[in-house]
Amino acid sequence: MAARSGTSRIFVWILLGLLIVGLAGFGATNLTGTVRTVGQVGDQDIAAEDYARALQNELNALTRQRGAAVTFQEAREAGVDQRVLGRLILQAALDDEAARLGLSVGDAVVARQLAEISAFQGPDGELDREAYRFALENAGLTEAEFEADLRAETTRGILQGAVRAATPAPEPYVETLTEFVGERRSFTWARLGPEALETPVPAPSDAELRAFYEENTDRFMRPETKRITYAWLTPEMIIDEVEVDEAALRDLYEDRAAQYRQPERRLVERLAYPDEAAARAARQAIEAGETSFEAEVEARDLSLSDVDLGDVTRRDLGEAADPVFAAGTGAVVGPLPSSLGPALYRVNGRLAAQETTFEEAEPELRDELAADRARRVIANQAESFDDLLAGGATLEELADETDMRLGEIDWHSGMSEGIAAYEAFREAARAVTLDDFPEIEALDGGVFALRLDEVVPPAPAPFEEVAGRATLLWEERETRARLTDQAEEIATGLRAGRSFAGAGLEDATEVEGVTRDGFVEGLSRAALETVFEMERGDVRIVADGASVAILRLDSVAAPDPQAEDIADLRAQIAQQGAAGLADDLLEAYVRDVQSRAGVTLDQAAINAVHANFQ
Repeated sequence: MAARSGTSRIFVWILLGLLIVGLAGFGATNLTGTVRTVGQVGDQDIAAEDYARALQNELNALTRQRGAAVTFQEAREAGVDQRVLGRLILQAALDDEAARLGLSVGDAVVARQLAEISAFQGPDGELDREAYRFALENAGLTEAEFEADLRAETTRGILQGAVRAATPAPEPYVETLTEFVGERRSFTWARLGPEALETPVPAPSDAELRAFYEENTDRFMRPETKRITYAWLTPEMIIDEVEVDEAALRDLYEDRAAQYRQPERRLVERLAYPDEAAARAARQAIEAGETSFEAEVEARDLSLSDVDLGDVTRRDLGEAADPVFAAGTGAVVGPLPSSLGPALYRVNGRLAAQETTFEEAEPELRDELAADRARRVIANQAESFDDLLAGGATLEELADETDMRLGEIDWHSGMSEGIAAYEAFREAARAVTLDDFPEIEALDGGVFALRLDEVVPPAPAPFEEVAGRATLLWEERETRARLTDQAEEIATGLRAGRSFAGAGLEDATEVEGVTRDGFVEGLSRAALETVFEMERGDVRIVADGASVAILRLDSVAAPDPQAEDIADLRAQIAQQGAAGLADDLLEAYVRDVQSRAGVTLDQAAINAVHANFQ
């Protein structure tokens, strides 16, 4: 009956707002008959309509999350009905306690909260009575019912707020966690990699490798596999059989005239001025070397991207076309007319006219038209394929009688080759069961149908299949074991007071004041966690892949109380601790209320509500 599930005012405004705009309506359940309540807490009834509406809301929310319909049975298996009922029991218990205490809110508070719900607001942000009435009608609610619910929810929020208030986290709790999280440790470490081995690891014998494989079969497991037979047809499979007449190709070529016939163009920048005199003075200054086009742009508080027109045709430039197209690359011409007034134009490049002839474009056009027609051919045949399957034809017979091609695949999650490269197939393969019959489904312009023949449970891959990987893992294990032996000799010297340099580890790294959530480049997370398990002066060896790290803890320091991050950490711990304590206190209070008031449930009524969702 977790009070933490949330019955705050903010939550209810969001929930009721969504309900009001039509995301969930009680009318969808069509509850009829004499069922009025599904339970009672003290003197407060739990209405069957409220239970049905809350269930519908949850189903709609799950459907939106999944992107597909969720059945009531699936929701029950996930415990949705119990969560909904628990939330309504919690609300009824708080309502009963509020009534016992004489706690409620006035009409002014309810009116203010109604005005704050965006679903009821007009364009001016104020409460729109017509929108309010219309939204409630769509949700199957009256104004009195909705306002009573809002009043009750606000009252519950006040009661919960009173219970949760003034529950600071105990100071010893805050200090202990701050000391633990903020503790700083300094240490020295060095890595021994395979290159540090005194003698290389020899290749394993066949017997050693097979023994390693047998001892570690869990590392060579094949995932659960579905053996699937499928028939499929894609446009690529029949594209060579599709006829495309030349008239259609020429029509498509003409439709793409702008693509295949590109006129001469220029790469141009344009800088407009308030009048022609200013533009002429700027050009003269540029020609005299007193300024530059870039400086003129900058002086107008613009950037070159602001004045860049890109590649333009004569038509794009209008009256300025002839001078601009006659200018060489890098030239500045003008003043010339523009839609912004007199302007200077700089030519940054000349692009010659390009024309792709019909004969040159024909292969590309033919492939496109053929692919499009192949897709249409498949779409027209899809229904007949489905009719054959519905009439009892097998996938093998379908492949024999049509253009569809037969295939088999041992599919598992993660495959992306062949037909498994299509998301539609992967989704179907994930969902298919042994009881399903093949159906035609869309496949990116094509179609397919599949049949699950067998589900192969996870099993070790044959030794011959994984021998290469087993060799790598064996070598890694042997390398790590030998490095650990070498590291133990070094660690013995370090414990006796020898320095890392004296032990031959010249590249050792000293780390100062790292915290538990810190990061040390080159050091694994497991190794850093080991540092915080050590005592001052302790030396540890930590395996890390095919290498080992040698760690020595040099010092331990308490958090710096003056550090800003520690103050923030302490405040965060205090806030989280207070919130957790308040949640626990509220949960205990709600349980006490329920115990004192008494909870009665009518299972027959609950089943009657459930029957409307079957």
